Amino acid sequence: MTLLEQIRQKAQEKFKTIVLPEGTEERTLKAVETLVKEKIANPILIGEEGAVKAKAQQVGADIGGVEIINPAQAPFYADFVEMFYEMRKAKGMTPEKAQQLLLDPLYFGSMMVKTGKADGEVAGAINTTGDVLRPALQIIKTAPGMSAVSGAFIMIVPNCELGDNGIMVFADCAVTPNPTAEQLAEFAFASAETARSLCGIKEPVVGMLSFSTKGSASHELVDKVIKATEIAKSRWPELPIDGEFQADAALVAKVGQSKAPGSAAAGKCNVLVFPDLQAGNIGYKLVQRLAKAEAIGPILQGMAKPVNDLSRGCSVEDVINVVAMTAVRA
Repeated sequence: MTLLEQIRQKAQEKFKTIVLPEGTEERTLKAVETLVKEKIANPILIGEEGAVKAKAQQVGADIGGVEIINPAQAPFYADFVEMFYEMRKAKGMTPEKAQQLLLDPLYFGSMMVKTGKADGEVAGAINTTGDVLRPALQIIKTAPGMSAVSGAFIMIVPNCELGDNGIMVFADCAVTPNPTAEQLAEFAFASAETARSLCGIKEPVVGMLSFSTKGSASHELVDKVIKATEIAKSRWPELPIDGEFQADAALVAKVGQSKAPGSAAAGKCNVLVFPDLQAGNIGYKLVQRLAKAEAIGPILQGMAKPVNDLSRGCSVEDVINVVAMTAVRA
């Protein structure tokens, strides 16, 4: 059974309710048909019912029996508006602006997750990561102890013995451009949890990446990674983590032993934390294209409740898989 098959099976066992704010988006509608048929999750579509059903018919998607909610007609719309106003009034929110924003499916969907009417949210097929994250951060907020959100990718590299038999978690590859040392430490913890809960990696080993290994280079960028490693070790002493590592020292046993003798993590890492978004985004795409690896994500880490972002170039299968992952994390 492949990793994705395992994730879908776990989702079926949990059978969580996942809200999909992009209710008239073609790939989403086709994915919903499979989600229902295979009982991967209980999807809720946001949109005007007539428009959603017309689009489903147009693209040949059977969404019979799926709940469709039009924010303007929802019986709890007024409650959502009042709640959102109270949450944000100190930041200048007005009742009128709250009414307007709660008609936006992304804001409405986040409020559904916040209030427990849905267990998780998936969007991004036609919205940017920023569009998806903005209401989620305002309404659902980050998890306790987390100051920033990161985007992880599960990398499945064929014919590879590195990581966990070719399975690795890369972060942050999607969200925070220039994280602080404290945020990098949080990304390390969150990524290890992703490896454990989604990938079935029983013993996540985290490598904090840099262009230096254990002091081989001196620079303020290296210092940030060293500090992040120290913070992570202090906050989560049970977490197998080390750095700073160059990528080969983190992944290849012989290189790790040579460059970082005495490190229990060197050469054994299956979770890689990149020093900034440029490195992370470039790194995962190089592995994806050059190694013909499967890159699953981004998985948004650090939220109080699961919200996941789709690529605007996603396929129907991508939507199904991200919904399944969201359900498992819920």
